[in-house]
Amino acid sequence: MKLIAEILIGVVAIEHIYILWLEMFAWTTRGRKTFKSLPADLFEPTKALAANQGLYNGFLAAGLVWSLLIQDAAWSVNVAYFFLGCVIVAGTFGAFTAQKSIFFVQALPAIVALLAVLLS
Repeated sequence: MKLIAEILIGVVAIEHIYILWLEMFAWTTRGRKTFKSLPADLFEPTKALAANQGLYNGFLAAGLVWSLLIQDAAWSVNVAYFFLGCVIVAGTFGAFTAQKSIFFVQALPAIVALLAVLLS
């Protein structure tokens, strides 16, 4: 079960690295195709805001990767709990304030990973 938990943490980290790329570097190109609910004229003026969000997603990914690299089992699990919890909160908040699908794309995978960590 530990291996499954680590794989799921890795998947959530990779997802957040993708979000970092999307929001920091591809906001006005790929971002338009991903966030179809936003009017097209908002992408250029919100480029800096999206980059800021992308940076925060990068911090989440870094924390999750860090949790996988920590040798001490107790520290590794606690760091994973913290960063998965942050992803769950961010995904839930995003679902309430921006787009409902954010819950399923961001929070739900983190919930599944957290459950796997709890069971390992």
